[in-house]
Amino acid sequence: MNDRSPATVGRFTVHDGEGFPPGATPREGGVNFSVFSRNATAVTLRLYAGERDDAPVACIELDPVHHRTFFFWHVFVEGAAPGMWYTWQVDGPGDTAATGMRFDPEVELLDPRARVVSMRRWDRRLARSEDRARTSMRAQVVAEGGYDWEGDQPLRRPLVDSVIYELHVGGYTRHASADVSHPGSFRGLIGKIPYLKSLGITDVELMPVMAFDTQDVPDGVAELGLDNFWGYSPCAFFALHPGYGAGGDIRDEFRDLVKALHRAGIGVILDVVFNHTAEGGEGGPTIGFRGLGNEFFYHLDPTDRRRYRDYSGCGNTVNCNHPAVSRLLLQCLEYWVREMHVDGFRFDLASVMTRGEDGEPMAHAPLLWNIEFSETLGQTHLVCEAWDASGLYQVGDFPGDRWAEWNGRYRDALRRWLRGEAGLRGELAMRLTGSADLYQTAGQLPVNSINFITCHDGFTLADLVSYDRKHNEANGEDNRDGGNHDLSWNCGVEGPSEDPGIIALRRRQQRNALALLLLSQGVPMLLAGDEFGRSQQGNNNTWCQDNALGWVDWGLTETHTDLLRFTREMIALRRRHPTLRRSRFLTGEPDSAMDGLADITWLDAGGGSPDWNDAGARSLGFRLGARSDEEPVLLVLVNTDASPVKFALPPPPRGPWRRAVDTALPSPEDIAPPGSQAPVARAHYALEPRSVVALESAWED
Repeated sequence: MNDRSPATVGRFTVHDGEGFPPGATPREGGVNFSVFSRNATAVTLRLYAGERDDAPVACIELDPVHHRTFFFWHVFVEGAAPGMWYTWQVDGPGDTAATGMRFDPEVELLDPRARVVSMRRWDRRLARSEDRARTSMRAQVVAEGGYDWEGDQPLRRPLVDSVIYELHVGGYTRHASADVSHPGSFRGLIGKIPYLKSLGITDVELMPVMAFDTQDVPDGVAELGLDNFWGYSPCAFFALHPGYGAGGDIRDEFRDLVKALHRAGIGVILDVVFNHTAEGGEGGPTIGFRGLGNEFFYHLDPTDRRRYRDYSGCGNTVNCNHPAVSRLLLQCLEYWVREMHVDGFRFDLASVMTRGEDGEPMAHAPLLWNIEFSETLGQTHLVCEAWDASGLYQVGDFPGDRWAEWNGRYRDALRRWLRGEAGLRGELAMRLTGSADLYQTAGQLPVNSINFITCHDGFTLADLVSYDRKHNEANGEDNRDGGNHDLSWNCGVEGPSEDPGIIALRRRQQRNALALLLLSQGVPMLLAGDEFGRSQQGNNNTWCQDNALGWVDWGLTETHTDLLRFTREMIALRRRHPTLRRSRFLTGEPDSAMDGLADITWLDAGGGSPDWNDAGARSLGFRLGARSDEEPVLLVLVNTDASPVKFALPPPPRGPWRRAVDTALPSPEDIAPPGSQAPVARAHYALEPRSVVALESAWED
């Protein structure tokens, strides 16, 4: 390792070590430790036998001559082994206002490369006080390799064929009704894989599972006994959140989950929070990044570098395109694909990742392009939330080629249409066909649009049709938190109702939303629990509700079987119609391979072409040509008016029109699989108020 005589510290023999790779790397006879800190002047490694221990088994002061190579501080500790815990202590220059450096030798720091994290000795309030030396998170030394993947690999399913299902690992199985072993954990989620497979979804999008600080909440929220439930408060990008473990090796428990999902044909997409960390703003705690390289890791105010530029709305913003930070984040993603076999990533407030070191958006942000060009990530799904909290909105304009975007324009248009706003016929047509206005001119494709009507952030689908305004009083912030732009409609009564008519209308509106979502070009995403009417009682921001309000109540699968059945059958309908999963934008041109039909034909109620400028329009129809002899031709009719519409039907191109979907009908007539569909012999179809109809025309034997 080096020619110098090694030193002895306690029961360990200390060698110079090496700068690469960063982190804690077990090697024959010991462990190599390395950490990046460009401006540090003194570094100490503290080793612990246990995650709770008060006293370290060794404190190793690194010599700046022999234990430093460029900006890496390193040491090889002979006798150290996997299972041990460690922290760093780092000192350096002061004058934070001028330099942005926040070195504090009293604080024990978490290694940014930590693979396993313990929070057993973490107290966020102490960390922000004069007693900050009494608390810290700790990293564990772990050995890579040794897990038996049994031949598993990421699925590499084309995104165009995906139906994504967003869920929260803790909240999905923590309710007693989930009836699983180890509720609220990765193992608990394994117990729901048969359900997920029966639903028909292809990918789960897991809300943050990287280690996060549950104590990162405002003081008033903490006083109510609430914590950071959703997990958008990361502290270690390479480590799993310890709260999702069931008592064993948490990495193996996660790998078991991935392997089991893959066996069921279900991919795994991770929600990644690279825009900020749990260290917060100027008054926040030092956990790791701040004490190692605050001056480059975060965007700082150039006029007073004590202050943070806050493009995330969470107190700080990660300086993603600084070379050292960019490299860290890229290697992190490659780690999750290589070592954990995940199939993709969804990036929270991803527009932060386009900002250069001066805070301005970049046309060619290095981090984004390095992600696109990474061979390890070459078959990985890349999904972004193409905006940030400071007004940068890049839906349809996110830098790069491969990035699919959460299409906020789709969400808003569909919500407005569903609640009955007039004059949106052209907007609806554009959203249902893949948002060509956003993507086509840039050379992108329908698959660049992740279509959603609901997600974790905002109302559930049941609440979207039950509340006109948010009800977040339980969050302890006087209903000020959460968005105010839900574009919802309560169907006549705010909140729960016993009126049969309102209940029926709300159920119909939920079916309408699910039908339109799954009949759209692009990639659909559902929110977990929407398929059986899960409610959060009008709370549109349950980020701190680790309780029944934020959990999935599985009893609803028994009381809302009609909606669950409808969702399953709609997913099955999408699966049997390749014409709903086109890789190119529709043209409206005839195609001899499709019976001479155009790939899409737009219709108004009279059977002619729609008037796209009709300010009172609340109905629309379109016919999609089949892509093979086995696929039926599909006709979709939509009416969001409060009155019925008599819709002229085009001649059936193959066999007679048969009713696949009519959201106005009671279950099970509202949706019918092939073989049980009623023929439609009339020349007109009477669309009931606020309904969606889908008819199929197939060759008959």
